[in-house]
Amino acid sequence: MALPNDPIMLLSMVNLKLRDFYPTLDALCDDLDEDKTALCAKLAAAGYEYDPARNQFV
Repeated sequence: MALPNDPIMLLSMVNLKLRDFYPTLDALCDDLDEDKTALCAKLAAAGYEYDPARNQFV
């Protein structure tokens, strides 16, 4: 499954998957074969950072 390019849609989808299916961002990236650094960079450009304690981008 390809992740959306739109940063807000990406944020929504990633946070939903983290909440419902994955205990960590590493697990999500491994399962979806996504580059963690690139994903974090896309969301950082939109003003969001991963919070491991909350397991979501905020």
